[in-house]
Amino acid sequence: MDLKQLPEDRKFQLANLIGQMGKAMQTFFFGLIVLVAIWTISKNVPKPTNYPAMAEVVPNVPWDYKAFENVDFLNPATNEQVAWGRELITETADYLGPNSETPFAGNNLNCTSCHLDGGGKPFAAPFVTVPSQFPQFRGRENKEGTIEERINGCMQRSMNGKPLPLESDEMSAMVAYMEWLSYDKPRGEKVKGNKFLSITYPDRAVDLKHGKDIYVQHCQLCHHEDGQGERKPGSNGYTYPPLWGPDSYNHGAGMHRVLTAAQFIKGNMPLGTTADEPLLTDEEAFDVAGYINSFDRPIKANAEADFPDRTLKPMSTPYGPWSDEFSPEQHKYGPYAEIADFYEVQYGLKKNK
Repeated sequence: MDLKQLPEDRKFQLANLIGQMGKAMQTFFFGLIVLVAIWTISKNVPKPTNYPAMAEVVPNVPWDYKAFENVDFLNPATNEQVAWGRELITETADYLGPNSETPFAGNNLNCTSCHLDGGGKPFAAPFVTVPSQFPQFRGRENKEGTIEERINGCMQRSMNGKPLPLESDEMSAMVAYMEWLSYDKPRGEKVKGNKFLSITYPDRAVDLKHGKDIYVQHCQLCHHEDGQGERKPGSNGYTYPPLWGPDSYNHGAGMHRVLTAAQFIKGNMPLGTTADEPLLTDEEAFDVAGYINSFDRPIKANAEADFPDRTLKPMSTPYGPWSDEFSPEQHKYGPYAEIADFYEVQYGLKKNK
């Protein structure tokens, strides 16, 4: 066919027909490609798996749930109380410190300055199971005391402040948090590491020069040469607390006893140390504890009234009166072996701190 001989209107019709056929061919091939792609994908889709229903895990808790009536974990209000208790313990300076709206503490330490990891670290005086161990006899008061009274002991000594009202919201929240830490542990039983790591103290007095050397090598980086620690940005508290001076624990605190401080240091310092892998030896912990406690700190009022039965007074308590004739210097720095021997012979008491 000679296209040149076709009339113009037929040429136009033929061109339209060829164009429509081209579009139809494009649509056909595109549809074919889509069908092949869908078939390929569907062929490789894994078959559905019928997973068995998960069984509800019911804990076998060997204690009386009535003890937890104030720590109902399904009640949002109580959960908020537990959460606030943790904040009070980890950010004590901001909530209860001298620059807070409720200034019960006299310094800017936090409870977690000693009770590390929110009171959950073994051998750092953890709070786990502690509430269920009260009422508890305390030699310092020579009577059975409650958990609330024990907390106030820390408020007046380690925190160098005044006691919280026993029925206050703050006190209730702290106890609720301690109970929450203990919810999966048998009540009344102590967990491993519930106190500090035991040490064998040397039969000599503290070597203050050696203690300073240990401090410079292992402690000064965080607590600084002057022992005043390092402030936490945006907080009243510290990232690393002061170890002596006006913003530290007072002389009536347990940490002011060389043997108690040495036990804490051995199992926890420098920060990151664990009781399983202590960095310092017993003698190094002993000497650096003496060095830290050789500096001035606040004096607790009426400390002479502590331990009405003086035979129960820890032998490393650095303030009198005592039931012996050993010097204040020896009570503070040792040697302790002859003091321990005296109490065992005279009173039948074995003392290790």
